[in-house]
Amino acid sequence: MTIDFNKNNGLVPAIIQDAQTQKVLMLGYMNEAALEQTQDTKKVTFFSRSKQRLWTKGEESGNTLQLVDIKLDCDYDTLLIQAHPNGPTCHTGADTCWNESNSQNYGFLSQLERTIADRRQKGSSETSYVASLFEKGINKIAQKVGEEAIETVIEAKDDNDDLFLNESADLLFHYLILLQAKGYKLDDITEVLKSRENK
Repeated sequence: MTIDFNKNNGLVPAIIQDAQTQKVLMLGYMNEAALEQTQDTKKVTFFSRSKQRLWTKGEESGNTLQLVDIKLDCDYDTLLIQAHPNGPTCHTGADTCWNESNSQNYGFLSQLERTIADRRQKGSSETSYVASLFEKGINKIAQKVGEEAIETVIEAKDDNDDLFLNESADLLFHYLILLQAKGYKLDDITEVLKSRENK
């Protein structure tokens, strides 16, 4: 790894990203010695511009960053470091230095999960299809998942891609409702899948 430490007085920016959630946790600076110590100890270490010395994240708080991977950008002057955080990353106690929650995010699917939860809590069965399903109970929700699964299989055997994609969307939507009805989220399913990764 050939890093250009000459552009910024011997320092390069180091973007720290949670290796699991992919959230950006913080930005620090490294010199050659900080990078070497990070690689040797597997604990992310920076050069502190205010203290003018090497500083291992969490050396006082215990909230260390366990090194997973280091990537170098196309200009050879910025590092992307993936790590496992042991506790909050920010000195304020927040998960990230942007005061964000460091939770797994599945993009639109996470947003859809929140919408389903909101409709379940606030929705009226007269105005919300989701609320009406929750009111009818687990048997009706499970039945809907079964119906959508059968329809998806039927469309998979035909040649109409639009129908197949629409039935697939219906299946996923109702499955997310079923997960919440059982008290679970996508996070729980991904944990099960991860546990099978090396089997």
